[in-house]
Amino acid sequence: MDIVVFGAGSLGSLVGGLLAQAHEVTLVGRDPHVAAVADGGLTVEGAFDVSVTPDATTGGTGLRADLALVTVKAYDTTEAARTLATGEYGAALSLQNGMGNEATLDEFLDCPVLAGTATYGAVRSGPGRVECTGVGEVALGPCEGGDSAAAARAARAFRRADLNTTVHGDMPRRLREKLAVNAGINAVTALSRVENGALLDGPANDLTRSAARETARVARAADVSLPNRVALAAVEEVATATADNDSSMLQDVRGGRRTEVDAINGYVVDRAAEFGLDAPVNRTLTALLGAWERERDLR
Repeated sequence: MDIVVFGAGSLGSLVGGLLAQAHEVTLVGRDPHVAAVADGGLTVEGAFDVSVTPDATTGGTGLRADLALVTVKAYDTTEAARTLATGEYGAALSLQNGMGNEATLDEFLDCPVLAGTATYGAVRSGPGRVECTGVGEVALGPCEGGDSAAAARAARAFRRADLNTTVHGDMPRRLREKLAVNAGINAVTALSRVENGALLDGPANDLTRSAARETARVARAADVSLPNRVALAAVEEVATATADNDSSMLQDVRGGRRTEVDAINGYVVDRAAEFGLDAPVNRTLTALLGAWERERDLR
């Protein structure tokens, strides 16, 4: 299968590198990482020991592939969708954080758009290198739920590259569950500068659990079944499995980059207001990170 990975950051490089073991892969990203991959290939280390030579470009216009895998930050989705729309794809799959990415892609692309989640841990350790800090799972399926031939084809391609992958007919619930995990973990770790495992107990635990409960409440208001106990169990499971990891949002803060707080905690706040609900913990987390970003001219 021909696959374009649009967004060669940590997760995109990891998944793209593993896919390149069995498929023709093109990474779309930024220099110096893309230049290093184009010159000497991509090394996947940590839980894997893989060296591959995918194509790599900083452009991304006019490409053709069976699958476009979108892994850019949520705030870059519109720009990515416009660029992808200059090419031709059999299907697109979002493995991004936050909500609303699939709808944006669907607005611009003339192909099936799939929703997905990935629990693989990834850190880009240098130009041309990415480290897998934890083996997880890719779950994917149609955005609206149910089954589709495009989802089945994408899953087969991932499995051929030894990526743990399952097709699910309940992606709306799974996306909300992932949102609860990200809302509870990412902003709290970014603000407190702690690894994920620090949220399992101690002073930040209540904050994490409250953010996840607010997210689950908003999901139920949108007619997506997500009990508090399920959301809280998911947060605990991820925090335990990635206890020694820095969340992606903490990596962004430490790197002085804009975060995805608007598409995660901010999304919860906005949807809560639409349903006449309040989400004070998510509102506070969003405001604090927003203030940090504005102080550094990141938005």
